[in-house]
Amino acid sequence: MTRIVRFHEYGDPEVLRIEDIDVPAPAADEVQIAVRAIGLNRAEVMFRRGAYLYDAAFPSMLGYEAAGTVKALGSNVTGFAEGDAVSVIPTLDMARWGTYGEVINIPARHVVRHPANLSFEQAAASWMQYVTAWGALIEQAKLTADDFVIVSAASSSVGIAAFQVARSVGATVIATTRTSAKAAALGNAGAHHVIATAEEDLTARVMDITDGKGARVVFDPIGGPAIAQLTECMAVGGILFEYGALSPDEGPFPQFAVLGKSLTLKGYLYTEIVTDDAILDRAKTFINAGLQSGALDPLISRTFPFHQIQEATTFLESNEQIGKIVVTL
Repeated sequence: MTRIVRFHEYGDPEVLRIEDIDVPAPAADEVQIAVRAIGLNRAEVMFRRGAYLYDAAFPSMLGYEAAGTVKALGSNVTGFAEGDAVSVIPTLDMARWGTYGEVINIPARHVVRHPANLSFEQAAASWMQYVTAWGALIEQAKLTADDFVIVSAASSSVGIAAFQVARSVGATVIATTRTSAKAAALGNAGAHHVIATAEEDLTARVMDITDGKGARVVFDPIGGPAIAQLTECMAVGGILFEYGALSPDEGPFPQFAVLGKSLTLKGYLYTEIVTDDAILDRAKTFINAGLQSGALDPLISRTFPFHQIQEATTFLESNEQIGKIVVTL
C-alpha cells in the first residue's frame, strides 16, 4: 500500500485526504517514480475547487509536479534506468497522473533526468514554471535583449521564473505587484523594475522606464479589468499573454488600444508546449541548460512535510509566498 492524496468532493483544503491505496505497475509507456518532493501549483487549487479546465472523477488524485527516483519502467520505455533521479513535466490530466503521492506513474515523455546539481526540492519546483514562461516568452514571443516585458502577479512561482527566462536572453523585466510590501524581494529575485499598482500610476511608470515606447510583451495570469490598463502600457505590435484567470471579473475589451497599436491578446496554456514533441524537446533543452548553468534557479518559498498537505495548500492560497511551495517525503 502507498500513501496517496485524494479528494472525494470539491472544496477547501480540508477535502484533501492521505489514503493508502495499491499503485499498479506502470503501463507500457509509463515510468514509476518513488517521490521525494512535490511542487504545488495554483492550477491544483482550481481543480480541487471545481473551477479548472476539466472535471474530477471522484475519488480523484491531483498534482502536476514531482521529483524522485525511478522505481520501475513500462515495457516500452527506453532512456531511463531504475534509480535515475528524475522530475515530472506537467501532464495533460492530473486526475489520471496525479503527483501527490509516495509512488506515482507518469508517461515517459513527461519525465526528465534533471541536472545533478539540483536537489529533489529544486527539481520539483522547476518544470511547470519554466515550461510556462519559456513557451510564451521564448518560443512564441521570441523575446530578445531589446525587449521590455511586464510580468504581473510577479511574486508567483511562474512570475519569478519569467524574470529568469527573460534575463537569460537579456530582456528588461518590469514586475507588477499590488503594494510595495514585496518590492524589495522581487528586485532581489531578478526584476529590473517593480511597480506597486495600488500605489503608483502603472502606465506612467512603464512609459518612463521604456522612454515612451511601452513594453512589447506582457505576461499576465490575472485577466479581468486589468487587461485594459496593461494594453495602455504596451508598445506598437506588442503581444499580451493571458495564462490565467485569477480575477473573478470580466473586463471590457480594450478596442482602441488593440486597434491603435496593432496588439495581439493571446490566451496561452502550457498544453501548447507539452502536446508537441518538437516544442517540448526544445523546452527540455533550454530549461535543463539553464538549470545546469544557474541561469534558471528555482526559488522555494517554503517546504512542508507530506502529512501537512492541507497546511501547504492553505499557505499557497494565502498569497504570502514569493516563489514555489514544495512538499517533501
